[in-house]
Amino acid sequence: MKLGKEQAKAILVLKDGTAFHGFSFGFPGDTDGEVVFNTSMMGYQEILTDPSYQGQIVTMTYPMIGNYGVNSADVESAHPQVEGFIVKEYSETFSNYRASGSLADYLFRHRIVGLEGIDTRALVRHIREQGAMPGLISTTDLNLRRLKEKARELPSMEGQDLVKSVTCRKPYTWDQATVDPRKGGEKGKKIPKPDLKVVAYDFGVKQNILRNLVDQGCEVLVVPANTPAEEVLALKPDGVFLSNGPGDPAAVDYAINNVSKLAGKVPIFGICLGHQILGLSQGAKTFKLKFGHRGGNQPIKNLENQQVEIASHNHGFAISKDSVNAAGQLTHLNLNDDTVAGFKNKAKNFFAVQYHPEASPGPHDSLYLFKQFRELMEHPKLRK
Repeated sequence: MKLGKEQAKAILVLKDGTAFHGFSFGFPGDTDGEVVFNTSMMGYQEILTDPSYQGQIVTMTYPMIGNYGVNSADVESAHPQVEGFIVKEYSETFSNYRASGSLADYLFRHRIVGLEGIDTRALVRHIREQGAMPGLISTTDLNLRRLKEKARELPSMEGQDLVKSVTCRKPYTWDQATVDPRKGGEKGKKIPKPDLKVVAYDFGVKQNILRNLVDQGCEVLVVPANTPAEEVLALKPDGVFLSNGPGDPAAVDYAINNVSKLAGKVPIFGICLGHQILGLSQGAKTFKLKFGHRGGNQPIKNLENQQVEIASHNHGFAISKDSVNAAGQLTHLNLNDDTVAGFKNKAKNFFAVQYHPEASPGPHDSLYLFKQFRELMEHPKLRK
């Protein structure tokens, strides 16, 4: 599919009335969501399919996107989750030995509106200065006055429970390990025999998290976000995992309530939204960041060994530093803004991090956390 730019104009309008004129690629139509930016230089397909982006329009800061196409392997869920996708320049030409098609065709097939040709630097600077805010993209109505009126009525991300729209509807077992396409893909990966049972709460889980749990010898049962704590304990798991996900963590009250019942009874590991929900369940507080952390290059200091990790991030809320002690001991800090990036509670056998050790995309500095979870489950004092 090749789009003629003269026939495919599009407009982005933010809630404060700021407008950016560009061109459509992907699916023509209208969409809205919180406009955020991601600083990753690659991994756009993993970003598109990350359920944590539900309710958001993602802007890529790297100027050219699409040059390696798309494939069936680099996905973090069954389909794209973003509300819209913004790039400086879309590359119609793509080249990669695994590519099965173009990014524009992929967006079109999944009905995702794309916008290219705007000054993404100006958009990102505006978001950094004014904060992430709702916005809309239209390829069908180019009347600026009408679009500004619609944009003013868009709701804030605060108070929104988006987990209900991305969680699984019934439990399922996950048994796929990570793969290395350079070594033959799935056929070249030996899956370890599972000897630990993990129940994973699906708040919008990325598939590479589940793969890394399998890598650690875990039998993984994924359950819906509203699964009662009593049902989870009845399964007698060796550990419980709390996944990433979209929206305001404080709005997911059912999950907070269930996790409060699990804490201290079974080892728990939380990532991103799971980190926030675990903190809230123990009395910590969360707040909305001005423009969030989204990218593959965030520096994290591990306070236990004084080492710095470069990690993948995708979150717009965080646990307040002055309340984290209610949940446990602070273990990790984001060096960019000194926000909470991890905590643990030895007495209750849980720990959590605000970032994404599974990457996809991003560096692998923090993969040790999955091993740490296994070690926590293996500890003889925890085995009944």
